[in-house]
Amino acid sequence: MIDVNKFESMQIGLASPDKIRMWSYGEVKKPETINYRTLKPEKDGLFDERIFGPTKDYECACGKYKRIRYKGIVCDRCGVEVTKSKVRRERMGHIELAAPVTHIWYFKGIPSRMGLVLDMSPRSLEEIIYFASYVVVDPGDTPLEKKQLLTEREYRAKLDEYGNRFVAKIGGEAIQALLQSVDLEKEANLLKEELKEASGQKRTRAVRRLDIIEAFIKSGNHPDWMVMDAIPVIPPDLRPMVQLDGGRFATSDLNDLYRRVINRNNRLKRLLDLNAPGIIVQNEKRMLQEAVDALIDNGRRGRPVAGPGNRPLKSLSHMLKGKQGRFRQNLLGKRVDYSGRSVIDVGPSLKMNQMGLPVPMAMELFKPFIMKELVSRNLASNIKNAKRKIDRKDEEVYDVLEDVIKEHPVLLNRAPTLHRLGIQAFEPVLVSGKAMRLHPLACEAYNADFDGDQMAIHVPLSNEAQAEARLLMLAAHHILAPKDGKPVVTPSQDMVIGNYWLTMERAESVGEGMIFNDLDEVKLALQNGYVSIHTRIGVRASSMPEKPFTDQQRQQILITTAGKMLFNDILPKDFVYLNAPTNENLVNGTPDEYFLEAGEDIHEQLNQRPLLSPFKSGFLSDVIAEVYKQYKVTETSLLLDRMKDLGFYRSTLSGLTVGIADITNLPDKPTIIAAAHKKVATVTKQFRRGLITDDERYERVIGIWNDAKDEIQQRLMDTFDPQNPIFMMSDSGARGNISNFTQLAGMRGLMAAPNGKIMELPILSNFREGLSVLEMFISTHGARKGMTDTALKTANSGYLTRRLVDVAQDVIVREKDCGTDRGLLITAIAEGNEMIEPLYDRILGRYTMKSVINPETGKVIVGQNEMIDERSAQEIIDAGIQEVTIRSAFTCNTAHGVCEKCYGRNMATGDRVEVGEAVGTVAAQSIGEPGTQLTMRNFHTGGVAGNADITQGLPRIQEIVEARNPKGPAEISEVTGVVESIEEDPAEGTKEVTVKGETDTRTYSLPITARMKVAEGDYIHRGAPLNEGSIDPKKLIKVRDVLSTENYLLSEIQKVYRMQGIEISDKHVEIMIRQMLRKVRVMDPGDTDILPGTLMDIDDFKKDNYKTLIAGGIPATSRPVILGITKAALETNSFLSAASFQETTRVLTDAAIRGKNDPLVGLKENVIIGKIIPAGTGMTDYRQIKPEVVGGNTEQPQTLSDVEKEMNETIEN
Repeated sequence: MIDVNKFESMQIGLASPDKIRMWSYGEVKKPETINYRTLKPEKDGLFDERIFGPTKDYECACGKYKRIRYKGIVCDRCGVEVTKSKVRRERMGHIELAAPVTHIWYFKGIPSRMGLVLDMSPRSLEEIIYFASYVVVDPGDTPLEKKQLLTEREYRAKLDEYGNRFVAKIGGEAIQALLQSVDLEKEANLLKEELKEASGQKRTRAVRRLDIIEAFIKSGNHPDWMVMDAIPVIPPDLRPMVQLDGGRFATSDLNDLYRRVINRNNRLKRLLDLNAPGIIVQNEKRMLQEAVDALIDNGRRGRPVAGPGNRPLKSLSHMLKGKQGRFRQNLLGKRVDYSGRSVIDVGPSLKMNQMGLPVPMAMELFKPFIMKELVSRNLASNIKNAKRKIDRKDEEVYDVLEDVIKEHPVLLNRAPTLHRLGIQAFEPVLVSGKAMRLHPLACEAYNADFDGDQMAIHVPLSNEAQAEARLLMLAAHHILAPKDGKPVVTPSQDMVIGNYWLTMERAESVGEGMIFNDLDEVKLALQNGYVSIHTRIGVRASSMPEKPFTDQQRQQILITTAGKMLFNDILPKDFVYLNAPTNENLVNGTPDEYFLEAGEDIHEQLNQRPLLSPFKSGFLSDVIAEVYKQYKVTETSLLLDRMKDLGFYRSTLSGLTVGIADITNLPDKPTIIAAAHKKVATVTKQFRRGLITDDERYERVIGIWNDAKDEIQQRLMDTFDPQNPIFMMSDSGARGNISNFTQLAGMRGLMAAPNGKIMELPILSNFREGLSVLEMFISTHGARKGMTDTALKTANSGYLTRRLVDVAQDVIVREKDCGTDRGLLITAIAEGNEMIEPLYDRILGRYTMKSVINPETGKVIVGQNEMIDERSAQEIIDAGIQEVTIRSAFTCNTAHGVCEKCYGRNMATGDRVEVGEAVGTVAAQSIGEPGTQLTMRNFHTGGVAGNADITQGLPRIQEIVEARNPKGPAEISEVTGVVESIEEDPAEGTKEVTVKGETDTRTYSLPITARMKVAEGDYIHRGAPLNEGSIDPKKLIKVRDVLSTENYLLSEIQKVYRMQGIEISDKHVEIMIRQMLRKVRVMDPGDTDILPGTLMDIDDFKKDNYKTLIAGGIPATSRPVILGITKAALETNSFLSAASFQETTRVLTDAAIRGKNDPLVGLKENVIIGKIIPAGTGMTDYRQIKPEVVGGNTEQPQTLSDVEKEMNETIEN
C-alpha cells in the first residue's frame, strides 16, 4: 500500500469534465437534503447515502446489514455500501449540467484568463456568457469574422441573409466552442513572431497572452476545461446539516447554493425536453450560469445571492479565503487535544524550569496517562473503572498523578506569540487553587504580568515530542534573546531593587573599616549588628581561594561591603569577584585599586575613596551574559534562581516605601518659570513687529519651554538624595524613569493636541502640587492619544510580522558552506555625528571573508573564513580598523536558504548556527516583535520650512520593506561627477542642480525648500543623495548595484530601531532584505525558453542560463527587481504558501492554469499538508538517520536530574 504521507511535491491543475465524473460516486439529481419526518437522507439528493456512504459506521440505510463483518458489501435493498461513516468526508458526487457553464474564476479574475486565450475583452465575454450577444464561431464563406459579436436583432438579420452558411452561438456553449477551436501551438508561434516587431501596449498584451498560452501547453490543461459540463459536489460532511435544540435545522450555505443549481438545472432539462421557446431556454441557461457562479464565488459578479436576513451566502471561494477560511483557520492553525488555559499567578519559589500546575487541570490533561498507570498498578481493574475513579477523585488517583507528571514537560504559551520565546517548556509541579504559577523570570520573554493574564498549556504526548520539549524548549535554555543575543531572562522590579540595595555603599556606616577573615565572619557580624549591609569593610582575599585574584591580590585585603560579599556568594565559585559595576571588573577581574596591603590604615583609605555605585539592572544583565558565556545553560539558570531569591529577600528586608515626603519641591522652580515667561514675551513682541514669522515664533516658544523643563529636571536630579526611595527605584532600573520624577516634583511640561501638534501652553504644575482644571483637561488629550495609538500599533505590528514571516519562512540553514567568493564590506552605521550601530556590534559573531590584519603590527587578528568572537572583535576595534569584509546573507549562494558561514553565530545560543535552523522565521520574529515598541506617528514639526515630515517608527519600517515610494524622497545623482551649479528659481519654487559626469551632464529639479546635502564643487558618486530625505530603493537599484541597495536598506532599518533603543542583529535584517531582492526581470531571453519581461527567481534564472551556455546558446539577460514583502510572498514558488497568505483565489486560479508543482521546501506548505516541517529535527537529512543502540546498553533513559547532575560534575571538574 502506498504511504499517503510520503510524497515529494504537490501539483494543482484544471479538472476536465471526465476527471470530475471519475471522482464522483454518483450523480445528485434532486435538490432534497433529508426527509423532514424520518430525518434520513433523501434518495438522489444532496445527502444520499448511496452516493456518499452510510451515516452510521458499518450500517446500511435500511438496516439489513449491521456490524463490521459485512464490510464492503453493497446492500441489495437500499444500495448503500457497508463501510465507515467517515467516507462521507471524502466521497464526492457530481451534477450533470444540461448546458455548459463557464467557471467564474477564469472569466472574472484579473486578468481574465479566458479573455487572454481568446484575445477578447472581458466585456465581450460577459455579453456572450450572460446571453446578451451571439458570437460567430465559424463564419463559413460569409463576410462575417470569427469572434464577431452580434446582437439578437443582427443575428436574426444575418440568419435570414446567409441561412446555415455560418455558425453563431451564445452562452457557455459559444465560449466552449471557441476555446475548443484554439490551436495553442499555432497561437504561440504567431505571438512569438509578433513579439519581434511589436512595442508598447501591443507588446505587453502579446507577452501576457503568450505567457498564458505557453502555460496551457506546458501544463497539458485544455482551455475548454475552463467551461464545465459537470460540476463536482463536495462530500456532505464538509457541508453538514445539524439539528438545533428547537427541532429546527442549521445548514451550511453551500447546500442552499447547490440546491439552486440543481433546481435550475432540472428545470432547464425539462424545458429542453418540452422543446420550449428559445427565449425561455436562454433565460433558464442564464440563471443556471448565475447559480453556478454564486456557488463558486458568490458576489464576484453582480449582487451576491442572499439567504435569510439578507446575509450573503458563503460560497466555495469564501471557504478558502481570509482568517476564517480553510487555509488559515484549519490548515495553518488547529485546535488540539490535551490543552487548557488558565489565569497565571506568580510562583516565586519555583525553579527556572518549573511551572505550577493546578491539580484539577493536571487531572484532566493527564487523564489517559493516569488511567493507564492505575490499571498497570492494579489499582483499577480496567480502563472504565479507572475513569470512574478519576471522576470520583479517589485518594489513590492523586498519588498516581504525582508520578505521572514527574519528568513530563508541558508547553506554556501566551498570546500574542510574537517570537519563539512565546512558547516554552516547563516541568509541572502540582499546586492548589485554579491558577497556573509562572516563574517570575519567565515573564519578560512572554511579556506577561499578573494582572489577569491567561496562558495556554499543551502536553507533548510522544516520546520524541517530550524529548524535544526537554532538550530544545525548556525555559532554562532560553536565556538569550534570538534578536540580539542579549539575556532575556533578566531580573526586574523587586529583584533589581533588592540586589541594588544589597550592593549599595554608605559612608560612615556602623562598623566601617572592620577587617574580617572570611564570609562566615561577615555573616556573623551582620546578624549581630556589628556591621550593616552597606558598611565598607575589609576581607582577606585569601579566604576566597577559587576566585581568580592575582597572586599579589591574594596576599592583600579586599575592600568591599557585606552586601557585595553576599552578592558574590551566589555567583559561580570561580567567577570574578564583582566589587564595582564596571565592564573592566566583569571581564578583566577585580581591579587592584580595591586592595590594601596588610597593615595599611583602612580608615584613611576609606576617607579618600568615593562611594562606588550599586549594581543596577543593566549590570546584572551583563553579569548573566558573562556567566552564560563562560558556563553555559545549567549554571546560568541556577544563578538566575539564586539572584531572584536574593533580590526578593533583600528587597523585602530593605523596606522601601514611597511617601509624599519623598517627593521634594524644587525651590528654584518659580525663578526658572518666570525667566521662561519673559523669553516668551520677547519672542511674541518680535512676532508682532513682523521680525519673525508665526512658524518661527511657534518653534521658539516650544524650544523655550522644553529648555525650562530640562533645566528643572537637571536641578531636580542634582538635589535628589541617593537614599531617596524614588531615586533608587529609577536609578536601579527597577521602575520608572527620570521624566516620571520631573512630572512628580518638577513640571509636566508641554502636551500634544489631538491633531498631534504640540500646544504652546505648558503645564506648569506637577503632581505633588496638583494640576489646575485647565491643565488637567490639556493633559487628557495625550492620555487618550496614547491609548488609541497603542491599540492601532498592536494590530499594525502584528500584520507586519505576519507578512515578514510569510516572505522568509522558507529560509533555512541548508548547508555548512556555500563557497561564495563575495563578501560584504561593512563599517559602523552613523548619521552625521551620531553613532547608530558601532562596528563591534556589526562584526560580532560573523565569519570573515578576508583575513583581518592589524595595520600597525601586521598580525593576523582573524583568519579568512573564521568567526569573529568578542575578544577578536574588541582587538579589531582597538587596532583602529574601520571596515571589515564579512560573509553575509546578501552574498550567500545557497538556494532556498543560507549556509552556516554566511549566517554566523546563532544569537540565541551564542554558538555557530546548525544546519536545519529556521533562520527566516527567527529573523521575521526578531524584526516584528519589537514593532510594538516603535512609534506610530510621523513627527509633525509644526510646518517649519524645509524640514519635511520624515516618516519614522513603524510606518517607516513598512515603507522600507514594502518598497513603497518614500515620503519626503531624496533625489539621487545618476552619474559620478562634480556638482556644477545649484540655482534657485523663486518664481517656479525650484532649485536646479546640475551634475557634470565624465560622459554626460544631468540636471535635477528640486523643491526650493529642500535641504541640500551637496554643495557646488562637490565630487559625488552615482546614487548619492542630493538633498535630505529617504532614497527610493527602486531608483537606487537602477543606478547602483544590488549590494549597494541592500546595504542602504539595511542601514535604514537599523536607524529606525536603534533610534528607539531597540537592538536587532544585522543578520535578521539581511535575511529579510535578501528575500525582497530574490527576483529578476528578464530583458532579453537570448536562446532560453524564457519570455521577455518574465519575473523569475534568481536561482532559476541562473540554472536556465547555465543549461543554455552548456548547449552553446546565448544566455538571457535580466535586471534585478526589488519587491515589497507582500508581493515577494505572493511571488514565491510555492502556491500553497502564497494561497494561504493573501489573494487566495487569484493565486489558485493562476496555479491551476499553469499546473504548478509545489516542491514543498518551505515551512508553511508542509504544515498545510500535515507533513513534518523541513527544519530543525524535521530536516530530511536528519529524518533519514536510522536510530541504533550503541554498545548494547539498554538502561532506562536518563532523567533530567541525572543530566543536571552530570552537567554540574563536568562543570566542577
